[in-house]
Amino acid sequence: MHRSLIVGDLHADSFLWARDLSNDASYGHLDLPRARRGNLGIQVFTSVTKSPRGQNYRENSADAGDNITLLAVAQGWPPRTWNSLLERALFHSERATALQESFPEQFRIVHTAEDLRQVLQARERGASTLAAILGIEGAHPLEGKLSNIDRLYDAGFRVMGLQHFFDNELGGSLHGQSEGGLTEFGSLAVQEMDRRSIIIDVAHSSETVVRDVLALTERPLIVSHTGLKGSCNSPRNISDDLMKEIAERGGLVGIGFWKGAVCDNSPHNIVKTIRYAVELLGVDQVALGSDYDGSVEVSFDVGDLDLLTGEMLNQGFTEREIRKVMGENIQEFFLKYLP
Repeated sequence: MHRSLIVGDLHADSFLWARDLSNDASYGHLDLPRARRGNLGIQVFTSVTKSPRGQNYRENSADAGDNITLLAVAQGWPPRTWNSLLERALFHSERATALQESFPEQFRIVHTAEDLRQVLQARERGASTLAAILGIEGAHPLEGKLSNIDRLYDAGFRVMGLQHFFDNELGGSLHGQSEGGLTEFGSLAVQEMDRRSIIIDVAHSSETVVRDVLALTERPLIVSHTGLKGSCNSPRNISDDLMKEIAERGGLVGIGFWKGAVCDNSPHNIVKTIRYAVELLGVDQVALGSDYDGSVEVSFDVGDLDLLTGEMLNQGFTEREIRKVMGENIQEFFLKYLP
């Protein structure tokens, strides 16, 4: 059954690391050979450009030292990336583009709904091409300039998270210090993203920011990688009531695979969390949001995604529910909302 599914995932940070994703590795969580084994068809690859030292789920300062600067130097990223968050995102896009150029039958960056449709049609004919959608984890690579939305868009980014682990120019993080909403710049940025049909991700945004965005735009949001507060009372998760507002507006919620989001990262409990989400939000609004390669501990990698399908069968999910959560919801969402 798993081989017959469209399998999709809303969040992986694989381009953060100095790994050749064309190789079958014994470390990390995702590469192309393992993606084929796991029948992964659609993946949002997110660019992480800043991570504060002492990172935690409760409170981080935007002025804390940055772990990614050390990583950039240690991994030999171009010097232009060492002091520019924008250049780091552009570098990750360049890495993804290079992978596509080397392995066009296995990996294709999706810019439009038509691009995605073509990959899906190829997969129906037996191809194993992975549809890659590029995103940023936090919009600090804008570096305070609306014009950088264009630069990121031109580089292929179609999903933009507003915050990561700290408050930024756009507004408050769920794990920042202000608990604030959108700034004036943040409101302008959201409106421009909306105009460009960029999909907005509020996975790390403060609840005030989420409400501000819901009031500002009619397009649905995603929460790319998360848990549910009522299922796992973690500071990583926003309230169930706010999740319901996102879902009622047609948003998509990706269930994470790590303890900080779901409290117990076993396949059994991840599926229990998915059931909780389906009952709370509706089966059309729930998807996978692994956070693979995101400095988290998971109990299975992308090659073993069939564990979730098996566990969903064990827990009484219908075939329709399985197909939707494992990837059809992601497919339909991006076909509808990509440019």
